[in-house]
Amino acid sequence: MKTQSAVKNQIQSLFPVLLASLLVLGTAQLVFDSLKSNKSYVFQFYGKPEKQRKSVFVLPEDRIDETCNLFEGQWVWDNVSYPLYKEDSCPYLVKQTTCLKNGRPDSFYQNWRWQPNSCKLPRFDPLKLLDILRNKRLMFIGDSVQRAQFESMVCLVQSVVPKEKRSFKRIPPRKIFKAKEYNATIEYYWAPFIVESNSDHATNHTVLKRLVHLDSIAKHGKSWEGVDVLVFESYVWWMYRPQINATYGSVENVQEYNVTTAYRIALETWTNWLEENINPHLQKVFFMRVGNGGQAAMKTASMSLTQSKVHTGAQGLT
Repeated sequence: MKTQSAVKNQIQSLFPVLLASLLVLGTAQLVFDSLKSNKSYVFQFYGKPEKQRKSVFVLPEDRIDETCNLFEGQWVWDNVSYPLYKEDSCPYLVKQTTCLKNGRPDSFYQNWRWQPNSCKLPRFDPLKLLDILRNKRLMFIGDSVQRAQFESMVCLVQSVVPKEKRSFKRIPPRKIFKAKEYNATIEYYWAPFIVESNSDHATNHTVLKRLVHLDSIAKHGKSWEGVDVLVFESYVWWMYRPQINATYGSVENVQEYNVTTAYRIALETWTNWLEENINPHLQKVFFMRVGNGGQAAMKTASMSLTQSKVHTGAQGLT
């Protein structure tokens, strides 16, 4: 029992580091995809393709080679340029994600930085990201893991935005941070299963009585339409038990599904929505994988994910 407890504590201690690294890597991938389109500038598109927005100059040292795999690398200790922000400097963190306020005795975990093997990952620059997000919307969709990603992203950029030029709104199931000068929004949407469920209320929900509607997504999808960058994540809520109650077709026909089967069907519903609603020339879609429990379902849905031009990754961090 002591050994299991020790392993559990080690995993929990690494969790904040993994979350922060996934966020930085995801941001790097977003910038990386933009950089590949032009060697010197990142061009912004919003609405119709012919409406080209302000170009963002990219310094040579910030460019990332196309062959670089951001997800193969190692952890390096950095107590000079890290952490990128501290808990007490960001007013947007909820208690659940403030490790130090919750009693963690050390802060060394904040000084580990992910370094790819084949290239140098530029230090996160909030001003560059805001330039890239000018007149755009970035939305994180998922459960509390994704909410932590959203909060970290907001904390990374809020320090360079004057208080009078930023806003933060809670419109359940959404949270919206806006940098007014850039007309850029960073948003969060609570959808623990991506598809619809009885746990979609932003605050009144429980994993104990999960009921997932595997072929229903339209209600959520209305809030995702037209968003420039969508970052999806759904994992923890599926893994509470090996079986899950779900419906397919009639909402009255509740059946018990194997979690892997239900997860696969839900992802297929999601990818079908992407096919019908996403313009790959104007929008980017990311799916954040956490752990290996969903590998079988992900493999089954891989063809749809590829066709929908969904960026997946972080295998090196799972």
